[in-house]
Amino acid sequence: MPLFETVQDLDRDAATVRRRYHGVIEARDGRLSSIRLRPWPSLITRLRVWQDTRRRATEARQDVCRLYYDQLWRQPNFLVLKYVVSSSGTSFATARAAALALDAIADLKRSDAIVCEASNARISERLLDRWGWQRHLLSSSRRHYIKRLYPNSRPLTSTGHDLTIFPAIAGPQLAENPSATPAI
Repeated sequence: MPLFETVQDLDRDAATVRRRYHGVIEARDGRLSSIRLRPWPSLITRLRVWQDTRRRATEARQDVCRLYYDQLWRQPNFLVLKYVVSSSGTSFATARAAALALDAIADLKRSDAIVCEASNARISERLLDRWGWQRHLLSSSRRHYIKRLYPNSRPLTSTGHDLTIFPAIAGPQLAENPSATPAI
């Protein structure tokens, strides 16, 4: 088994992704580009963040997003989203493609949850809530989030936002007046 591997098709290389613990998801132009599998966890330091900030300046116009993830050795049923790198040219579709690839990897590994710390204030709680993330470790001053995955754990419910379009209508009310329409 090589130390570093690159996967470009999750369906074809599912066994390889399932076996490896650490990786970098790269999405470009709204699509999954590759998953680089690594032999050790990602170490995020101030020097690393500074280097990525400098590199972002040169890649400012590129539509690319990289997600660094690790599977815990002691708790292999969890994935940790360690670090996200994007530029000002990154589109919403590209960021979403990278997030969906992380969900697909968690599904392949049959993970119970994905955890992260949202240290960037520009990542809103509303967006995370819409994508299935919930606030976790409320006693901490940091913004810890967890995405519980179903069917491996209990289904997700949004406590902060009602994401339904139409309110529920009771059956007898509609039967009495068939021309009644729900109020929005």
